[in-house]
Amino acid sequence: MKAKRGRIGIIIGAVVLLSGFGYLVGGGIRDNLVYFLTPGELLDKGAGAYDEPVRLGGVVAANSVQWNAQALDLRFTVTDETGREMVVHAKAAPPQMFREGIGVLVEGRLTRAGIFESSQVIVKHSNEYKAPEEGHDPKQLYQSIVRDPGT
Repeated sequence: MKAKRGRIGIIIGAVVLLSGFGYLVGGGIRDNLVYFLTPGELLDKGAGAYDEPVRLGGVVAANSVQWNAQALDLRFTVTDETGREMVVHAKAAPPQMFREGIGVLVEGRLTRAGIFESSQVIVKHSNEYKAPEEGHDPKQLYQSIVRDPGT
């Protein structure tokens, strides 16, 4: 009889322990999920989009990059395939490959002012290496993130 009670106690203890562990893991994952949305999808969420952690993906719009290296202040517009846009602000240096027309993924929050405050800017690029064509200087591939207005 004592052996049966001992087994039942062990089973109940294991169930309680596993349930507690499952709750902690499930709750931790749910609280740390960050969704990837396009500017249009984020704007469609309306007021529910404000101050929620999200990853915003799209393409850096032409003539939208404003970079102040002294203040580490980066502003640009992200657009999606539907043409909807969102202004992004980051207080960090952009990645080396950052430029107009490139795909980006920015992590942060949409403010009530309608500006996406980014804590991280990630450039999306192909995983294929292509050597520069013959006669091209590789240094030309590393263009400035802001185009010269004279060109």
